[in-house]
Amino acid sequence: MAQDPEEALPPYFGISPDEALAELGAPVGTRDLAAIAETCARGRDDLAGRGHEAHGRKTLRLFSTWEITRYLIPVAQAHFRRVLRQNPALPQGRTETAGGAKWFTLDEVLRLRAHFAAEGSRAKPYAPWRPAGLPAKVAAIANFKGGVGKTSMAAHLAMSAALDGYRVLVVDLDSQGSMTSIFSGRVATEWDTVFPLVARDYALGLQAENRRRVERGEPPLPLDETLTAALEKSAADVIQRTHWPSIDLIGAQLNLYWAEFQIPVWRMSLRAWKLWEALGRAFERDGVLDAYDLVILDTPPALGYLTINGLTAADILLVPLGASFLEFDSTGRFFDMLHSTFASIEDGENIAARALGRPEIRFEWDAVRAVITRYDAGQQAELAALMQAYFGRTLSPFRQDFTALVGQAGEQAGGIYEADYRDFNRETYARGRQTFDATYAAFKKLLLAAWRRDELEAASEAGAATTAREPEHRKETA
Repeated sequence: MAQDPEEALPPYFGISPDEALAELGAPVGTRDLAAIAETCARGRDDLAGRGHEAHGRKTLRLFSTWEITRYLIPVAQAHFRRVLRQNPALPQGRTETAGGAKWFTLDEVLRLRAHFAAEGSRAKPYAPWRPAGLPAKVAAIANFKGGVGKTSMAAHLAMSAALDGYRVLVVDLDSQGSMTSIFSGRVATEWDTVFPLVARDYALGLQAENRRRVERGEPPLPLDETLTAALEKSAADVIQRTHWPSIDLIGAQLNLYWAEFQIPVWRMSLRAWKLWEALGRAFERDGVLDAYDLVILDTPPALGYLTINGLTAADILLVPLGASFLEFDSTGRFFDMLHSTFASIEDGENIAARALGRPEIRFEWDAVRAVITRYDAGQQAELAALMQAYFGRTLSPFRQDFTALVGQAGEQAGGIYEADYRDFNRETYARGRQTFDATYAAFKKLLLAAWRRDELEAASEAGAATTAREPEHRKETA
């Protein structure tokens, strides 16, 4: 007869040391760790390969007429079909059964969107807005607490923006490489990551310093093989295509963590090198901000040198956290560390800047928002409201719900937008993606506002410059 659970002793009573020893196994040595890692690597390849094609590369699913007209191109299905009939040169899709629904690749969807943007109603937002002549915006997803949904948020924002029509570059700064896995990246060594871009920035700084040393009659500092090789690298060498036609990737792998040790060594060798600007300068130097509309940085769960580079390069900072006391407390400490780190850099640099009569530096972001993720309204509403009261406008009023469908998408090493709604049903799929659509909408509002502010400031500066030239012009005319 089964014992009543209320009368049973807790399981930690009565444990036999001899029985425990029998289950323990032999001591674990260094070679055993290698065997465990190798087993995990094989398992990872197996899991990641499920649902992939034979060559091991991930492919993006197709999109149905219902999904296209519901989420991607805002037209009625009847009008969508009519436009296809009237324009046989446009992608016509494919059907799996006679008279069944038509399905399109995302490449084909992008072509169709371009057609509607050129030929359709000017009142409808077929193409996403980006002001002409302004660079891409960079968004960093950061928090030094793990498990708060940084990578999931970054991946879904990238996918949302790509479906919206933007060209996106995803940069994985975390040596764990989870974002790289989501986008099926192939990263053999640290030379396929951001590492050579940071190393090149230091090498260029070293070359400039050596020119000054030669002018002063001093011997140049050595340029080793690593730095010489980095000088030959550019962003184009480390950017790879993904299974999403409008998302590219700079991936990560374990050896990227080496940068956390190498960067401070370089800084000690060349104090004039602004290590925190290396990644941002690389983006500008290589035209990344012109080639894309949006750059999304997935940072590691630590405020290390790579994270600092990412935050410095960013225009928008998103900080995901759960609605719990521990995550609220940890995130508050994260903001405190951000303040200490960047204030220290400002203070140190500006002492020298003032002494030399140079402009002072000041770190600034278009927007900084904390976002509650994995939200359960039934259990966390009160705590979330208290967090909102303390955070104020820094905490986004939008809260990203957790649903079963979100969890299932995560188990597939992908995202909700890679899930085929036929594996569930339309209603379940629509409810499941609602929270990520809302997350993107809140982010897009920040993105467009930041661009609009830049556009207005650029127009104001251009107007002021024109006004300043006018008196001189009139004098010349007279």
